Amino acid sequence: MSTSSITSTTGSDAAPAKGPALRDRARTAGRRPMRLRPGAGEQLRGGPFAYVALVLVGIGSLLPLYWTLVAASHTQDEVLATTPPLLPGGRLPHNLEAAWTQANLGKAIVNSLVVAGCVTAATLFFCTLAGYAFAKMRFRGRGALMTAVVATLTIPPQLGVVPLFMVMSGLGWGGRLESVIFPTLVSAFGVFFMRQYLSEALPYELVEAAKVDGANNFRIVRSVVLPVARPAMMVLGMLTFVQAWNDFFWPYLALNQQNPTLQVALGRLSASYTPDQSIVMAGALISTLPLLVVFVIFGKRIVGGIMSGAVKG
Repeated sequence: MSTSSITSTTGSDAAPAKGPALRDRARTAGRRPMRLRPGAGEQLRGGPFAYVALVLVGIGSLLPLYWTLVAASHTQDEVLATTPPLLPGGRLPHNLEAAWTQANLGKAIVNSLVVAGCVTAATLFFCTLAGYAFAKMRFRGRGALMTAVVATLTIPPQLGVVPLFMVMSGLGWGGRLESVIFPTLVSAFGVFFMRQYLSEALPYELVEAAKVDGANNFRIVRSVVLPVARPAMMVLGMLTFVQAWNDFFWPYLALNQQNPTLQVALGRLSASYTPDQSIVMAGALISTLPLLVVFVIFGKRIVGGIMSGAVKG
């Protein structure tokens, strides 16, 4: 058989093999691109039901604050009427002045700011250090100590009121702000929260690289741990400040009428024989405003810090 015949035979045999492949490619090229499943690189979009649910949740969240404003701007008879008012009235300045005078809210606000500020700063400092130690440092008994810290969350705080009150009285801190600040300088929740965050967000390589460069533990905390932990610290600071600001049980037992925090002053304002509910609501409105200011100022920073990367090149 000649070379030309072999070549022609091979070409005729190869042509049918290429035909189906070309047709498959043509059909594939004409198809629409495959849609990704939600969550697989495609941004989720809410439908009408999601918007309706969000609006209802938003209205439900703002309704108590709105009712506080309405009740604080009317008289007690109007608030307790069969058909209560639905719109704010004109007695808000009078009720705010009455609540401010009767409960000595000026000093109470200053005391609450001192207590909440000191507790928040100390909690962030100590809980960040403890969280870093439990997350990245190797020492004997680490697991047992962490278990003991978490176990304290199951103990009701009411069980320690009597011995804590005796300790504060023995130190001569009865009726003083120190008796409210020092027992809450560290929280078990803060230690656990920071430990969980740093376990995931702080790579061992960063810590080892800092040690190779000759940095001691305090330098590592200042230059490596704090920048990484900043988003979690802002969240913990917000939660701690709100909790310290709204704390009522222990400050009510530890402080007196001459040196109260804001919640204690409001509690005694409503503890009279015939409390004026409109004035009580005006005091509650005053106590809520600082929290709203803090959230407006730091809310976007907290969300932005969580969404941005903790480690930057």
